[in-house]
Amino acid sequence: MNRREQAILIGVGRKPQDRRVLDEHLDELERLSETAGARVAGRLIQDRGPVSPPTLLRSGKVQELKRLCEETGARLVISDDDLSPAQVRNLEKEVEATVLDRSGLILDIFARRARSREARTQVELAQLRYLLPRLTRQWTHLERQAGGIGQRGVGETQLETDRRLIRKRVARLEGELKHIESERRERRKRRSGVPKVALVGYTNAGKSTILNLLTGAGTFVEDRLFATLDPLVRRVERPGTAPFLVIDTVGFIRKLPHHLVASFRSTLEEAADAELLLHVADASSPALADHLKATRETLEGLELADRPALLVLNKRDQVPAPVLERLLGDHPGALAVSALAPADGEVLRRSIERALRAAMTPAPAEEARRAARRGP
Repeated sequence: MNRREQAILIGVGRKPQDRRVLDEHLDELERLSETAGARVAGRLIQDRGPVSPPTLLRSGKVQELKRLCEETGARLVISDDDLSPAQVRNLEKEVEATVLDRSGLILDIFARRARSREARTQVELAQLRYLLPRLTRQWTHLERQAGGIGQRGVGETQLETDRRLIRKRVARLEGELKHIESERRERRKRRSGVPKVALVGYTNAGKSTILNLLTGAGTFVEDRLFATLDPLVRRVERPGTAPFLVIDTVGFIRKLPHHLVASFRSTLEEAADAELLLHVADASSPALADHLKATRETLEGLELADRPALLVLNKRDQVPAPVLERLLGDHPGALAVSALAPADGEVLRRSIERALRAAMTPAPAEEARRAARRGP
C-alpha cells in the first residue's frame, strides 16, 4: 500500500440498532488504515435492509461509493466485512478502485511489522492462504483472449500453474514453521521449572508497556495497532521472592482472520505453556466490553479459555473514578493499574505472585488423587 494513499471505508449494519457498534468498528478500521499508511478520506455506511450478494452493498450505495471515490480522489476502498473474491471483483469493476477487506488490511500491517524469521514466515503463509481463492483477480487481462483462436484456456492454464506454485510454497512454509516450532519447544524446555506469565489481550491495550513496567525490558512501544508481533520473554526477579518469566504475545482484534490465527498458533503456544494469563485491557476504551469479548473468543479458539487468568484494567489514570469503580464491580478480582506508574508495578508484581501461587497449588481433590497414586 502506498504511503498516505486516500481510502474510503465501508461498513454494513444488518439492523438499525447496529449503528453505534458499526461506528466503533469503523473507528478501529480507520486506525488500522492509518497504521498501514493510508489516509481515510471518507466513510460510507449501509445500515438498513439486506445486503447484495454480488457486491455486499446495494446498487444505490455502490453508485454513492463511486461518486465518493471520484470526489475525494480515493483509489482504495476498505471494507470492514470480509469479502468474497467475486464481491471484490464486482466492486472494483463498479467503482474503478482497489478494494480490500479487513483481513487483507490486517495482513498488510503484519507484513510491515514482521521482523523475525518466524514472524515473516507466519505472515507469508497467512498471505498465501488468503490469496489462493482470490487468484482469479490476477488474470482478468486474459479474459479477452481466452475465447480467441489459439487462446482458449490460456487464463485457466496460468491460473492452475500459479495455484500449484502457491500450494508448493505453502507446503514449504508449513515445513519451515514446524522446524521453528521444534526449536521453540526446545527453548521452552530449557525454561521449565520457572513459572511463566503470558500477556494477552486486545491490540494496543498496553501489553508491551506492562512488560516494561514489570521487567524494565525497554520493549518497543508505539501508539499503533500491532506495534509488535514477536513474542518477547523476560525474567522478573525480586529479593526474597521466587522469579517468574513474563511473555509478551501478539495482540488480538475483532474479526481476526482465522488463517492468521492458524499461522500464529506457534507463537501463541507461548501462552499455552504459561501457568497464568495476564489479560491486559484498556479500561479507558469505550469499546472495552467488545475488546474483552474478542479476547475471550480468541482464547477459546486456542483452547486457553480455562487457563488461570488475572484481568488487568490498564490506563486507570484516564478513567473517571466512578467509572473505574463500576468496572471493578463488574469484574471481581480485576486489578486497575497505570502502566506508566512505577508504584503500580509493585502492586502488579505482588498480585501476579499471589495468582501464580494459587494457580500452581493443586486443588484438594487433585492432591488426594496424587497421594493415592503415590501410595502409603
